[in-house]
Amino acid sequence: MSLQDMPRQHAREHQNTARQQARDPAGAVDRTRRLADLIEEEIVLGWLQPRERLVEEDLAARFEVKRHIVREAIFELERIGLVERIPHKGAVVRMLQATEVAQIYSVREVIEGLAAEQIPLPADPALLAALSEIQARHSAAVAAGDPRAAFRANMHFHETLFGGCGNPYLAEAIRGFAQKVHAARSFTAADPEYLARSREEHQAMIEALRNGDRAALVDLCRSHLGPSRDAYLDVIRRRQQRR
Repeated sequence: MSLQDMPRQHAREHQNTARQQARDPAGAVDRTRRLADLIEEEIVLGWLQPRERLVEEDLAARFEVKRHIVREAIFELERIGLVERIPHKGAVVRMLQATEVAQIYSVREVIEGLAAEQIPLPADPALLAALSEIQARHSAAVAAGDPRAAFRANMHFHETLFGGCGNPYLAEAIRGFAQKVHAARSFTAADPEYLARSREEHQAMIEALRNGDRAALVDLCRSHLGPSRDAYLDVIRRRQQRR
């Protein structure tokens, strides 16, 4: 779904909020990071599609920031692999190849399963309370049809969950590999059915932590990755068949 396909009122609200966040008074580094985060969210949510051009002038006008801020934000997104530069076309949202997606997700299954195996059980009450609070925000965003808020809550949920493993290097690796395939989530991240499924699986993870059910927690963390991976690979296969 493109930004233009969103309901008109929702689109206006999204644009106004994004502008305010992008131009919020702060240093140039903070404004660059904030804008990069906003563009990254639009890539994840499918509002910026793979191979879509990122035109500095257009983004500067839309977010009401200087072009050098846009340029630095695009450089940052290129650094983490969400954007690529194509000769005679410029910066575009990177189109991940099927092999890349399959390989990265296979790594994610291993390291996220490993983190789930290392979270102390029974879970610390503070961890359960934090996850429950975050999930309440995620559930509210899903119910309100607010994919941006749902995405942010989802990211916070998983960072908090895997941060509970006690190994900051493993948690950092999980964040990095998840970010590499953000574009692969563009076909599911704003989908109501996917969001509802994600909500139910998050709640099941909290229950597994509360009940000390290690096997269920590990299985949930691994299987939770499947829908976005499979949806992206299915789209790639269908495109190849039409050639």
